[in-house]
Amino acid sequence: MNYQELLIRAMTYKNPETIPARASLLPALWKKYPDEIRAIVSGYPQFFGDLGKKYDYDTFTPETYHEGSHIDEWGCVWSNIQEGMESIVTGHPIKTREEINAVKIPDSRTGRMYHGFMYLRYLDLRGFEQAMLDFAEEPPELQILIDKILQFNLIQTEIAISKNPGPIQSFGDDLGMQKGIAIGPQKWVKYMKPCFAAIFKKCHDAGKLVYMHTDGCIWEIMPDLKEAGADMINPQYRANGLENLVKTCRGKIPISLDFDRQFMPFATAASITEHIRECVEALYMPEGGLALSLELGMDVNPDIAEAALAALEKYRHYNGRTM
Repeated sequence: MNYQELLIRAMTYKNPETIPARASLLPALWKKYPDEIRAIVSGYPQFFGDLGKKYDYDTFTPETYHEGSHIDEWGCVWSNIQEGMESIVTGHPIKTREEINAVKIPDSRTGRMYHGFMYLRYLDLRGFEQAMLDFAEEPPELQILIDKILQFNLIQTEIAISKNPGPIQSFGDDLGMQKGIAIGPQKWVKYMKPCFAAIFKKCHDAGKLVYMHTDGCIWEIMPDLKEAGADMINPQYRANGLENLVKTCRGKIPISLDFDRQFMPFATAASITEHIRECVEALYMPEGGLALSLELGMDVNPDIAEAALAALEKYRHYNGRTM
């Protein structure tokens, strides 16, 4: 079985033959260690295919990972001072609540669902402090802007579905901070859950499963994401804690576990192997519900990258017995 077939079985608790596992490398890591990383990637075709042979930094690096700035379709200004890493929004176009009423949704109809399409989009448009005041004070303009963002996303989702022949529709929106939900779980449920439910319903109505990536401490709202229609959630180990993920998700919410990226720069080959083993043994069920996601950034040296990939290959074959 290929990765997608295994993933579908894991998402639907249909006994995948192995744990679906994938690995990715940030462009900054390729740029920092081009020869070493190419050699490592070439040794793991089960995760990268023939990427080691054909990878070219300029061709494969998205526009927003290059130094400089750009303005997106909503008028947000994105800035990047670290080549090979993702940009961040530094210019927020909606300065006052009064401006919200005049906002028109973009004309773009590409079907591209950017990372941060719903909750983060609100923060990008208003800026973090103003957005937090909006959620705290709950003026009418809060719901007005949410509705406009949702309207645009529903249009884009329909187009994305029409362009995607595959069985899985993927989304990404970072909903948590390092320690919890910034607006609190109750207000997330009140204002954001209905939006995600409406978007995910379009996917289910089209016969697709929903894969939802979200960084931050989100374990408190993972049951709500599941109720909203997320068939698998991609949470972070460090922000949520393994104990919380086991308690909240094992046997109840399928997850693609994002291993501890904050630990990897300080890891040894032995400790990264132990980390992956501990996670797999804690969350594994033979019927499924678990996938594995390894992302390697520019602060991971090649030896640790190699060790992490070797451990991922070993433990994707875990079957409940000691390895």
